[in-house]
Amino acid sequence: MRLRHPTQRGLTDCCRVPCPPEKDWTLSVTFASLGVPAELVNVLAADGKTEPFRIQAETLGDTLAGDDVIGSGKTGSGKTLAFAIPLVAGLAEIGVTRKPGAPTGLILAPTRELATQIAGVVTPLARAMNLTVTTVFGGVKQNRQEDAFRRGVDIVVACPGRLEDLMRQGIVRLDEVEITVLDEADHMADLGFLPGVTRILAATPHDGQRMLFTATLDNGVDKVAKRFLDQPKMHSTEETTAPVQMTHHVYEVSPGEKNALVQELASGRGRRILFTRTKHQARKLARKLSDSGIPAVDLHGNLSQAQRDRNLKAFGGADVRVLVATDVAARGVHVDDVELVVHVDPPAEHKAYLHRSGRTARAGSAGDVVTVCLPDQRRDLAGLLRKAGIKVAPTPVTAASAQVDALVGPRADFVAPQEKPVAAPTARKSSPRRGRSTDGRGRSTDGRSAEGRRESASGQRQRGSGRATAAHSTGEHSAGGRRPAGRQRSGHSGQRSTRRGTPAAR
Repeated sequence: MRLRHPTQRGLTDCCRVPCPPEKDWTLSVTFASLGVPAELVNVLAADGKTEPFRIQAETLGDTLAGDDVIGSGKTGSGKTLAFAIPLVAGLAEIGVTRKPGAPTGLILAPTRELATQIAGVVTPLARAMNLTVTTVFGGVKQNRQEDAFRRGVDIVVACPGRLEDLMRQGIVRLDEVEITVLDEADHMADLGFLPGVTRILAATPHDGQRMLFTATLDNGVDKVAKRFLDQPKMHSTEETTAPVQMTHHVYEVSPGEKNALVQELASGRGRRILFTRTKHQARKLARKLSDSGIPAVDLHGNLSQAQRDRNLKAFGGADVRVLVATDVAARGVHVDDVELVVHVDPPAEHKAYLHRSGRTARAGSAGDVVTVCLPDQRRDLAGLLRKAGIKVAPTPVTAASAQVDALVGPRADFVAPQEKPVAAPTARKSSPRRGRSTDGRGRSTDGRSAEGRRESASGQRQRGSGRATAAHSTGEHSAGGRRPAGRQRSGHSGQRSTRRGTPAAR
């Protein structure tokens, strides 16, 4: 039986009272010593993960015990494994039964990229426990998602919009969900997703375990936590961890030198991500770099999901070392060993700066962040950096400056751009309209002139206009209702066994 500590404070008290001092987790802490099942320990070890990062070490004791948790940590601190491990371990311990259209584990994420990344982390762990995983998000046809639910799936990693669509269509229901995770809850609030998140959570059983990971509890996230989390344990590594090994630079450059500087910053041997403000700029810059012998791919909202996946796979491989992206990649996209992030255009606000920058120096590794600044952007950038807590003075540079040369390091070899195939021009064939032949003087062989045919056609259109306007089609409305979260399930005796060991009233 799993019981909460009798003195555990609720969310309101925990927000007001400082958390007790954390123990020194660095002393001989392993995943096994934290209670992670051996099957999962083996999967982690095979991937080179033998010791937990701080956010994992501090939360796993509570999450593996079935408690609700609010976790906060810097970008790249290892939050995904912090909830993936207890989610898989918890479902395996319960011994869930796979049913069509009724998942037992649910992870909500704000973007397609983040959902895909999370699924990539969860799947090897789930496979070790004979559990299945699928992703649900918009921008792709839902046939594959429907098929997954018909077969039955244990864990769903979903964006709120498409998941609600499938719920309204009756393809999926959430009344069997045992464990729910909200990742990047603050970003979902920024995107206006919290009303949908609230409806989704209300459709899950009230006695299930819930984990919420967020950078802040403002902008409505606190209301969601208070309504749906039961006496959550609070864990934050924001103030107690050593600073992430991230070095910030501001390179001030004249407009005429900016393009040359950006190309120089992209020319190193390691992986780097270049952020632009617009989709057009990202596409144009990626093409320009590739044409200059620096293989690059783009990532932005105009790409289909297949194109995004293909470009991310290329960037994670050996042939492409530069990704040019808009803010769509600022959260959730994790590629190992990104050594440099370049803000080709400074972002609009400080949160975007932090999340863009967080693509490097992940999980304790080192990285550099460069912001390219034009003279007229100096004042706005100074205010943005102040809000982000970054102290760095602008350095006037050109593409040939010693500071730039030292930062870029050894240059990568020139890669000749691939020639694009040119389609052979096809001659247009002029042929008479089907069903008529002409005598070469503009008259058809039926004896009527073109003008006469037009008049005849006009009369036919007028006579047929009444029939055309009589046609009317109506749309069908799908049922928008949902089962109440507290509804008793068919086939159950009125009480449901939970991870916490207490029966839940129906």
